[in-house]
Amino acid sequence: MKANYGYRDGSGDYFIEIDTDLCDGCADCVAACPASIFEVGEDENDPLSDDEVASVKADGRKSLEYDCGPCKPVRDRPELPCVASCKPGAISHSW
Repeated sequence: MKANYGYRDGSGDYFIEIDTDLCDGCADCVAACPASIFEVGEDENDPLSDDEVASVKADGRKSLEYDCGPCKPVRDRPELPCVASCKPGAISHSW
């Protein structure tokens, strides 16, 4: 299942997508994120699952534009740290 966290406003779409079928709950994204927006715990989209997966903290979902801004890809850093750290490839961004 793909979980989308974030928001859309007049300036664009700011979503982080986590494929919970690929996420193994390793928490590498938690360690890699300088804004500390990730957490690992129960899959809120599948409460019957016993597997822990990554998610975006509830208090950070409306501020992704600002929290993730410093990590947006530039010429010498092609990927965001959370995407690069995710070995199973479960994390993607809308920008």
